[in-house]
Amino acid sequence: MPSITRFRNDPSSVLKQIVISPSDDDYVDQLIPSLREFSQGNKTAHVLQELQSFAAEKETEIERQCNSTHQGFVDSVNQLLRIREGTVHLTNEILQLNQEIQASTEKLVDQKKALVESRGVRQNIDEAKHALDDCLEVLRLANQVEDLLNQRKYYAALRALDELQSVHLQAVTQYTISEIIQRSVPATQKKIAETVMTDLNTWLFRVREMSQYLGELSFYHTNLRKDRLRERTEHNDYLANFKLNSAIELVADEHEEFDILHTEELEVDFSPLLEALHIHQTLNQMDKFRTEYASNRRTQKDLLVNNNPLTLTDDELADLHTLLEDIAGFAILERATTKKVPDLRTTAEVEELWDSLNHTAISQITKALPQVDNAEHLLKIKELVVVYIQTLSGHGYNTILMSQLLLTLFDKYTDLLNQRFSEDFLEIVSTDDYMPMPIQNSEEYEKVVNVSWYTPDQPVSAIRFPTAFPFSQMYPLCCINIRNFLNQFYFFADDSFPNPSIIDTKLLASLDDLLTSKVCSSLIARLSSQYLGQVVQILINLDHFEIACHELEGLLMQARRSNSTPLPITTSTATSSRPISSLGHGAVHLGATSAFMAQKKTAENRIFELVNSKVSDLVETSDYDWLTHNPPVEVSEYITALTQYLGNIMSSVLLNLPNELKNLMLFNAISHTASSVLALPLSESVSRITTSAVAQLRIDVNELVKYVETLPTAPILLESLDELRQTVALMETDSPEEFYDISLRNKKYRGVDPLKGPVLLEKVVKDTPAPVGFQSRKSGGQDAGSRTSGGAGAMGQASMGRAAGMAAGLRERWMHNR
Repeated sequence: MPSITRFRNDPSSVLKQIVISPSDDDYVDQLIPSLREFSQGNKTAHVLQELQSFAAEKETEIERQCNSTHQGFVDSVNQLLRIREGTVHLTNEILQLNQEIQASTEKLVDQKKALVESRGVRQNIDEAKHALDDCLEVLRLANQVEDLLNQRKYYAALRALDELQSVHLQAVTQYTISEIIQRSVPATQKKIAETVMTDLNTWLFRVREMSQYLGELSFYHTNLRKDRLRERTEHNDYLANFKLNSAIELVADEHEEFDILHTEELEVDFSPLLEALHIHQTLNQMDKFRTEYASNRRTQKDLLVNNNPLTLTDDELADLHTLLEDIAGFAILERATTKKVPDLRTTAEVEELWDSLNHTAISQITKALPQVDNAEHLLKIKELVVVYIQTLSGHGYNTILMSQLLLTLFDKYTDLLNQRFSEDFLEIVSTDDYMPMPIQNSEEYEKVVNVSWYTPDQPVSAIRFPTAFPFSQMYPLCCINIRNFLNQFYFFADDSFPNPSIIDTKLLASLDDLLTSKVCSSLIARLSSQYLGQVVQILINLDHFEIACHELEGLLMQARRSNSTPLPITTSTATSSRPISSLGHGAVHLGATSAFMAQKKTAENRIFELVNSKVSDLVETSDYDWLTHNPPVEVSEYITALTQYLGNIMSSVLLNLPNELKNLMLFNAISHTASSVLALPLSESVSRITTSAVAQLRIDVNELVKYVETLPTAPILLESLDELRQTVALMETDSPEEFYDISLRNKKYRGVDPLKGPVLLEKVVKDTPAPVGFQSRKSGGQDAGSRTSGGAGAMGQASMGRAAGMAAGLRERWMHNR
């Protein structure tokens, strides 16, 4: 648009702009400032004049134009009039048409209004339909939840309920049904939780009912594994070093591996537990579920091990089977549950239940244990407990408590064995005939040798039957009992025993007690018998029992060095040949060995006592006439009886004694005989002895010497007669003064007691007259003798004491040589 700044003060230019302006509105905004300037500059009149001049010019120009085109103008006016007429007519038609249109428009408005109303109704209907569809879907899902509950599909029902709550109810929140169903959701969730817990409790009840069968089945398969391990051990000794449940045993048995909870006989379905767990996880109620589950299992545990009295005396051990099988089944299910659902139970909770079950079981078994009075029956109890321990150990449980129960059972078993074998030993000792055991043939001989610790002097082929063993029948019977005792002791020991050294300690203590208090003491108690043959047999038996003890020590020591050594029981009289297990480390010492050795001395002394007593009795029957003047014609009867007695016992009663012991006994008897004979003339009642009486004494002593010379150990035995022989020689001498000469006495009368010699010389009366001096001396001696007769008796006793001391010294020599 051209600028008007340069024309703003020129009215003519303003008019030109108005004239040439394409419209009235284009330049008005710019003219206003010019007009304001003209008005303020008092140029209004000038502007009006210019405008009038301009108007006049334009009128003149119009007239000029009109004059030149008047006809055309008239034509144009006429034409315009016609057009106006047509326009009026057309206007009328338009008005009429407008009226018609107005009328139709009212109908259209009514129809439009009706259409709008129908559209609103339709929208309402659609909205109602959609709302109804949403509500029907909500109701369908609600019914589906109920159907799923009826079909026991609890997790699907819970998912449907969650979908209903989180999705579908959001679309119908404005309706009451949403509020109603929303309020019912917690109740439905609670119902689902309670239903699955009811099903879980039903499952737990069924599981509790099958616990015993599960335990029985697990025990059965444990025994099968033990049998397979035993078979493999028989083919491969190396496998004997590995116990049941060891890694090697598990690898060797893996082809037989199976799931105890899923067998042909038993199938345990954990679905109810897993479903209940899943439901409570979904409901975020795991803590509550764990608490309820733990409470239910504790209740079942209490029902499982009620405090009803346990009976252990029936042969089938039904109560104990039920108790241990129930506990085993319960524990196996607990371990399986822990493996399937690690988060359900903590290890501490499971171990607490396990310990509680074991404590209760141990308490019940211990209370019922006094009922058991049979060792074999107690072994059955022990075997069942061992299977229980091995089964549960294989499932990862700590079995220390039940292993301690084995120690209690072992103490009871030891007491029963000691009681039974004590009675057996006492019966054997009391019913023995204490005679050498007769044997009719080689078969009997070999049987006795096999069961006894006895080494024959010659092979059985060289023995003539019938014959007799040196020991009596009690010895092989006791040997059999000892072997059976050892074997039955180790029947209790197996791989599951917690501390094998306890068995060794108990065994040695019990064996010592049986051999010492029952065998040795009973034998010693019978030493009071006056029958020499019985006492000699007791000594022989004691000697063989000492040998047996040494053999036992060696056998147990050999077993200690090796892991297992069988006891050499080869006769059918033995109950078993089960091997002895390792006895640990260290030397084996039986106190019974020393006891038998010590009591052998007692028996030997008793033999000496009885023989000496018999010798004393025979010597007391001598009936010497010390004042006789008749010359002797024969040996005194008591000497003959004494030598016959000694010969008889040597060839019969003492025949089975060791030679050194027989020689020692014979030496003791000869020494005692010499002392007893020597004491006769020394008696206080003897005041005078004639030479004829001395001659009789010499004949008797010579007879005794002849007998001694026939014995195998005559040189030593004759030494014990030196004093007697030299004393008799002194009494017969015609030169008694030689006795008072020390040099001559040492040559001829060394064995004569210096005190006894003078006494006897004073008592001897010569049949022929003696020299006067000697006679007077004899008379003085006689007076002195009569005055000191009591002293002579005392010297006689001293002589016997000296002889006994000499015999004791020689006896020690004999024992040293042995």
